[in-house]
Amino acid sequence: MTLHRYVCITLFLAVAGAQAASIDRQALVSRHNPSLNSIDTMAPLSVGNGRFAFTADVTGLQSLPDLYWKTGTPTETQARWSWHENANPNHYKLSDANRDYTAHGRTLGYPTNQNSPAGQWLRLNPHVQPLPQIGFVLGGADARPLAAADVTSVDQKLDMWRGQLDSRVQLLGQPVSVSSAVDPGSDTLALRIKSPLLASGRIAVRVALPFGYDFRVKHNPPLDWSGTHTSTVLEQSPRLLIIEHRRDAARYAMTLASAAPLAIKRSGPHSFEISPSAGGDTLDLTVSFAQNGRAPAQQSEQVFTRSAEHWRAFWQSGAAVDFSGSTDPRAAELERRVVLSEYLTAIQLGDTIPAQESGLTTATWFGKHHTEMVWWHTAHFALWGRPEYTARTLGWFQRTLPAARAVAAERGLKGARWMKMTGPEGRESPGGNPLIVWNQPHAIHLAELLYRANPTHETLARYNELVFETADAMASMLNWDAAGKRFVLGPPLWIAQEIYDQSSSENPAYELSYWAWALETAQRWRERLGMPRNPDWENRRTHLSALPQKDGKYVALESHPDTWENVDSRHDHPSFLMAFGQLPGDGVDRAIMRNTLDAVLTKWDWATKIWGWDYPMIAMTAARLGEPDKAVDVLLKTDGPNNGYTKAGHNPNTGLPVYLPGNGALLAAVAMMAGGWDGAPDRPAPGFPNNGRWVVHAEGFQRLP
Repeated sequence: MTLHRYVCITLFLAVAGAQAASIDRQALVSRHNPSLNSIDTMAPLSVGNGRFAFTADVTGLQSLPDLYWKTGTPTETQARWSWHENANPNHYKLSDANRDYTAHGRTLGYPTNQNSPAGQWLRLNPHVQPLPQIGFVLGGADARPLAAADVTSVDQKLDMWRGQLDSRVQLLGQPVSVSSAVDPGSDTLALRIKSPLLASGRIAVRVALPFGYDFRVKHNPPLDWSGTHTSTVLEQSPRLLIIEHRRDAARYAMTLASAAPLAIKRSGPHSFEISPSAGGDTLDLTVSFAQNGRAPAQQSEQVFTRSAEHWRAFWQSGAAVDFSGSTDPRAAELERRVVLSEYLTAIQLGDTIPAQESGLTTATWFGKHHTEMVWWHTAHFALWGRPEYTARTLGWFQRTLPAARAVAAERGLKGARWMKMTGPEGRESPGGNPLIVWNQPHAIHLAELLYRANPTHETLARYNELVFETADAMASMLNWDAAGKRFVLGPPLWIAQEIYDQSSSENPAYELSYWAWALETAQRWRERLGMPRNPDWENRRTHLSALPQKDGKYVALESHPDTWENVDSRHDHPSFLMAFGQLPGDGVDRAIMRNTLDAVLTKWDWATKIWGWDYPMIAMTAARLGEPDKAVDVLLKTDGPNNGYTKAGHNPNTGLPVYLPGNGALLAAVAMMAGGWDGAPDRPAPGFPNNGRWVVHAEGFQRLP
């Protein structure tokens, strides 16, 4: 990973006369290393590099897959480049799932018919393809899969400073130890395994290559072992096994290598059992993967060394926040969530293909990413002084500009209109998805964060096409209301609070503010490049509709101003708060927003459907309003669903054991609260209470606009 130099400012809150000192980052990270002493199926631990990850149960491998899948979080091996697509004999195209919507004097087709045959195929394809499952099996007279009752004396610890997972258990009353790490520069898993059971032949390591996922289950689908696929041995020797897996046109190669001789047994068409040759008690393996060609064999010692170097550099770069010394009893838990979220987002997000909401742990929405989540997934990297991760993901938007231009043209728009739910190729997925609009400004926002991290002509030149074409589409999505002498947004559209009728929704508060901010930001990019302001953008921005309000509070939509009158309108995301939280408040009246925040805190439906990213999002609004106590209270709110964090650091949400938008939003909120924002009060950590109970040491943060 390329390291960037940043000026670090140590901030202290509530410690009078304290001397500035750098945070002891190794101590900060190490005190939150996850440690397990029993089976916890909600907290399998992972090692990874952002595009490839291996998730293990307490044995250090994937030895109890059914138990973890049925009762907690699946244990899988995933790579963000591994995809499969079913045959399309009917030649379905996106327009085959269209439904007509009439508004503003014209009728346009949008692919919202997800239940049609075309819609079903297009939603399912392409989909992620899992990599092999690697786990212990019992051999000899005990030959069978491992059961939970076989596992005792659990002692498992993830060393995040080195990116190394160390697992010790007893199987059949005998000790077994496994250490694992992932190479930062290749998709390679290194394993060090030691047990007398290996020498006696009573256990072996089974490598099994699945057909794919059983997508009859929408989220966290089980692995499917039943379909037609091939696992071909390309090369085998005492120290090397190279296998090519093919399923239709999808393929990958696996290279298993060892410095010592191995006993390799093919136990089935798609499974292999690995044990030491000549009865040794140690296996020192690397398992490498490649989408194209063969993955070169790696040495395990070098992988462990490179992993340690990479993670030490990661933690020593960018920002850090330390709450030690705080007397608020919630401070230690917040610090734990933050450190674990830094690790989890680094191993699962920030790739050149945007992540699904479950990262590289399990499959959700067929592995496709939701572009409205890209801000929560990657903005925090830039705010934490690690903009290279944000840049990798933004590169996907640059590569898929042709697809976004095509979508814009089909809908009568200029520029590039971003798809909502898509795989690596950038094709829209049918459903309500194509009518979501709050994903549109994200590309501009992320580009602006990268410019603030590196305010050079090079940054402007790299992203100006992306910024300008996104702004062109956004401007052309606005329609002139002659009677009101203003531009309106929608219909049709689907707002961030996904509960309203798409065919009639018009002028959502959050999205209007985002439009105003993004168009003004695009204008500033033109000025930075010595270009005049775009007159069309300016006309539309300055004549944009006002944010809808009623009775002194903002409402979700001008067309449906029932937010505070209808209890059924007060669930899902209170997204209008983002206009003054995630965003700096274009068009926002602070007094009205303060009333709105108070109404959300007292009248919103906190008991049922509210998502993990809502809590940090609301905290950001409270911080901007100068309400740091409320910001902390909602950030750590316990009397609502979906705001818990497992021992592994994951933020489970309803039906989803892993939900990374929650982790990313937490990091964005803490970055803002600790590092500040444009126009923040001139004091350290302005988003945290100045009440003597919070001691906040923060360094290296970039301010939020």
